[in-house]
Amino acid sequence: MKPVLWEGRESRIEYRAAAGFNCRTQVVTPIFEMPLHTTEAIILRTYKLGEADRIVVFLTRDRGKRRGVAQGARRMRSRFGGALEPLTRVEVTYFEKESRELVSLNYAEPLSSPLWSVRADALGHTGYFAELIDECALEGDADDRLYRLGSSLIDALAAGVPIEALARYFEYWLLRLQGVYPTQLASLSLSDEAVAFLRAAARVGPDRIEGLAPSPRALRELEAVHRTLIAAHLEKDLKSARVLRELRGQS
Repeated sequence: MKPVLWEGRESRIEYRAAAGFNCRTQVVTPIFEMPLHTTEAIILRTYKLGEADRIVVFLTRDRGKRRGVAQGARRMRSRFGGALEPLTRVEVTYFEKESRELVSLNYAEPLSSPLWSVRADALGHTGYFAELIDECALEGDADDRLYRLGSSLIDALAAGVPIEALARYFEYWLLRLQGVYPTQLASLSLSDEAVAFLRAAARVGPDRIEGLAPSPRALRELEAVHRTLIAAHLEKDLKSARVLRELRGQS
């Protein structure tokens, strides 16, 4: 990977006299190498930094979860535009210095975004999905399976897959990847219909779960079980999950 060279202060020229004649010595400030990375990523969340910037948390396929500064991202005419919304899949370019925890985002081009959908239910779940991925992804630890799950989720949202079935599918697979989903489904005390949905979900992609047509009752069963498993695994209740329940009038 070819590094991008960043120069420090301007070179300065010193003159000195030696042995009866003038000579010139050039003193150059050291040049620092900051590798440039361009990759596909999923935006997970952002938060304010100073008056005009944002810190962006994003998941990459090859380098895991990263955090970086998007300078000027809060300005009206920011070059990032809507590319930093949660669960937006982007092509991102960033600079990285080994001694710094935060990378520097240079560019982000949206490839797919929930904002492009007119589905209110899908938009309501984006924060929940993004928070789940954020909680499970490790800093700087590439996890191709987690990235592919997140990417396929974005595609399924764009394809109009029913949101409640998609949410249960996503929770199931995320918990499986984390190694915390019980292997014996009978231990979960679920109905036959709910178990059938899980067994089918283990064999198909999220774009095909619409054909499974689980009933609302089966989906509520799975939601309750998954909520318990997620809270136990993360040792907390997700803020976005509480918001979803409040929007639906649930306690």
